[in-house]
Amino acid sequence: MISKNEQFSIKKKAILVVSFGTTYLDTLKLAIEGTVNKIQVAFSEYEVRQAFTSRIVIKKLSEQGIQIDTETQALERLQADGYQEVYIQPLHVVAGEEYDKVKRVAVHYPHTKGNALKQIWIGRPLLYYMGQEGKADDYQAVIDAIRTQFPILGEDDAVVLMGHGGLHSSNAAYAVMQLKLEDAGLTNIFVYTVEGYPALDRVIEKMKKKNVKNVLLMPFMLVAGEHATKDMIGDTEKSAKTQLLDAGFKVDAYLHGLGENTAIQDIYVQHLKDVIKQSEN
Repeated sequence: MISKNEQFSIKKKAILVVSFGTTYLDTLKLAIEGTVNKIQVAFSEYEVRQAFTSRIVIKKLSEQGIQIDTETQALERLQADGYQEVYIQPLHVVAGEEYDKVKRVAVHYPHTKGNALKQIWIGRPLLYYMGQEGKADDYQAVIDAIRTQFPILGEDDAVVLMGHGGLHSSNAAYAVMQLKLEDAGLTNIFVYTVEGYPALDRVIEKMKKKNVKNVLLMPFMLVAGEHATKDMIGDTEKSAKTQLLDAGFKVDAYLHGLGENTAIQDIYVQHLKDVIKQSEN
């Protein structure tokens, strides 16, 4: 039996699962909460909580009576509840601006005045290591996970993955993903981003050269939210579906975020195991 003095000496540990968030409640439950639940099962000895980095999403959910903490608020609550060590696992796809936001908090929060949190460690996002110098190949792990979503493709069929993209240097991860897909022999799987490179028009050119006729659109994002329903399959002239139809392709869609894929959830669990192991060395 643990004595009272020994109980006070034990460091309370918690896991904080952080994502951008979404206002689409179905995909929130399936992709985000599904992943959080998988982490809770894998780490039953830890307190597991979640936070969103998008203030706009948090505000909109609050107006619906759903309260979600920011990453800072979540850490403040953990501190108030007596936790001393926290492992943060981001659910971001790449180490972009939102990941940087979480990383800054993880680095600086333990040094703020009056803070009782002694240690904060942060896991890596979905795509980080590329299999070099003994590190894991996160890209190959993701390919192995998502290829279960792909139908059997004929010579004139293709899958087009829609990533977010942006100006951050991490946008290069999508181009690496394309190369990794080709290395894996998946030559009819193409990656484009809504707000970065590769662009959809470049993918259209490549598919025309391969005489592709049928395209399955698939979100390469944690959730199938606004980008999937509007930018990917919306009826506007700028949506991916409209552009592909105008280019002469037959178009279908797979409306499930990466977070709904249990194999992707397992990757996040593994990244969390990796950072916990690293902290113990």
